[in-house]
Amino acid sequence: MGAGSIMEAEILQPAVALMIWTMVMWAWMYATRIPAMSKAKVDPDRLVRDPDASLDRALPANVQWKAHNYNHLHEQPTVFYAVAIVLALIGLGDGMNAFLAWLYVGLRVIHSLVQVTANKVMVRFVLFALSSLVLIVLIFDAAVVIF
Repeated sequence: MGAGSIMEAEILQPAVALMIWTMVMWAWMYATRIPAMSKAKVDPDRLVRDPDASLDRALPANVQWKAHNYNHLHEQPTVFYAVAIVLALIGLGDGMNAFLAWLYVGLRVIHSLVQVTANKVMVRFVLFALSSLVLIVLIFDAAVVIF
């Protein structure tokens, strides 16, 4: 794989797709959380004043699963975004790395769907572990060239 322009780096497509998915989860979170807060008569100001108050205690678990997943999409995927940009910049954002990036995004989307619906921990763990292995391969591919 030779150096190409950033505009030709296929790996940026799955990176943007995961950004879009993150915003889908943001919308889903608020579409369920705001009505649940109203129904539970949650006082948002109390949440910031009372150290014992939390939405996890005040709202149904299945409502909070969306918020937890939205938070998860701001954790490990930040490393994915960084490695995708690095691979694009060094000309390795096409071919197998682009495929792996799509695989990572697919696994994260499936992880989200499991977490916000059935929330089966072992299924989530397997999906997270598989996506982590894919991410490790992408990081390794970048490290080989950078170092």
